[in-house]
Amino acid sequence: MTFDKIKSILLKNTSAKQTIAKNTFWLFFGNMTSRFIRAGLLIYAARILGAHNWGAFNYALSIAAFFTIFTDFGVNAVLTRESAKDTSVQEKYFSSAFFTKIILSLVTIIILFLIFPILSGIISGKTEDPQLVLSLLPIVIFLVIFDTLRDFGATLSRAWEKMEVEGFIQIITNILIVVAGFFALYLSPTPKSLAIGYAIGTGIGMIVSFVPFRRYFKNFWKTISIQLSKKILSSGWVFGMMGIVGAIMLNTDSVMIGWLVGLDGVGYYGAGQKFIQMIYIIPGLIATAFFPTLTRLIKEKGVFESIFNKQLSLLTTIALPLTVGGIVLAGSIFRFLYGSQYDPGIISFLLMNITYLTTFIATPLGNIIFALDKDKILFKYVIIGTLGNFIFNILFIPSMGIAGSALSTVLNQIIVTSYLYFKIKKDIKINIFICGWKPFVAVLLMGALSYGMVLLNINLIINIIISAIAYFTFLVMTKQNDVKEIWNLALTKMKA
Repeated sequence: MTFDKIKSILLKNTSAKQTIAKNTFWLFFGNMTSRFIRAGLLIYAARILGAHNWGAFNYALSIAAFFTIFTDFGVNAVLTRESAKDTSVQEKYFSSAFFTKIILSLVTIIILFLIFPILSGIISGKTEDPQLVLSLLPIVIFLVIFDTLRDFGATLSRAWEKMEVEGFIQIITNILIVVAGFFALYLSPTPKSLAIGYAIGTGIGMIVSFVPFRRYFKNFWKTISIQLSKKILSSGWVFGMMGIVGAIMLNTDSVMIGWLVGLDGVGYYGAGQKFIQMIYIIPGLIATAFFPTLTRLIKEKGVFESIFNKQLSLLTTIALPLTVGGIVLAGSIFRFLYGSQYDPGIISFLLMNITYLTTFIATPLGNIIFALDKDKILFKYVIIGTLGNFIFNILFIPSMGIAGSALSTVLNQIIVTSYLYFKIKKDIKINIFICGWKPFVAVLLMGALSYGMVLLNINLIINIIISAIAYFTFLVMTKQNDVKEIWNLALTKMKA
């Protein structure tokens, strides 16, 4: 394959199928490479800081991550959607959206200053815990600002359907975070040092993210429209509410564990949650790659439904082995990453692996509901998800500890995903089992094989590799459509 051919496949948009494949590749390459790079820092930090100090960092970071949602509140999604529809409005939307983000960020900073001391002050456990978490407040504020603006800087690449730009930004940012984080921990192995390293890396990454779009700042003040800013907020609030549900499910668990159990519990739970969140990136990346194309084809119902169902089938096929493999190998994976000192987190980690399938299905459903402007469905989804997570946590954490929080997440995701599915099924023809029977048979065989290797004390990495090969080999041999299409596309490109 020539260099020009590789460039054509990976850097140019030539057709709907090729564009989706290219964008999916770059989103995966950028995000997964970034996550693996950062994972080295997080695993090292968890080991060197211990559960208590690692818990303090996670508690503060969870609060920051939750409030980052309010600095966006659907602004990025609206910018992507409108710019993808009409490229002539990109500059005006960029300026107005960026102005909106600045206002939202300022409001969020004020709220953080007011709320953070209260949240840190009601932690159970040792008396120094509130002061330990509160000392991270100034750094957390910078993290919120840098991270939300960095993500905004990559938004137009999604509208252009050139996710290679976003992938590059992701990799550069996380390399910077890891370098700064390791250096900070070398100088002083404390939660504050780790937070400073995070902030420095994210801040430089934010600057890098705006380089490809610097021309939009030339007429920035002239192209700002207050009316358009209001329109962006009114259009994006539903998507923003969806983000709140995701933030609640991912971050309020840690906050409530901090209240009801203490920072050690946050540390044990957060260690597993970091790994789970890395897997959660997969459906988000695939759905993001499909989203601009689906938005353009929304009026062509037959084509729209066909592409959406292929996306859903692909996600289900990927989610099944992750779920079963995660359950079978939960203890081995956890000890491999964090050592035996984090054993109290194994049960919660095992339970969190059950959420892969619901997350992989809910992500594209939420995106498509947003594309169809079904505001009421998403609003009810937000209410159900928010109340469900809070109620289940209150019920289960006091008696089950961090395992209760994981169980709460499992039950809540089943409920909200079922709600989305039955609501959207009224408008478009979808089937969550469109992938057919083959992946289910393949994953049962894979699970049995993996468990057998656990009993025989086979090395974890070898176990994972053999199990994955067995699963996908079965699908290829039985000519499973999703795998077959990807395989044929790869062979075609290699021969070209």
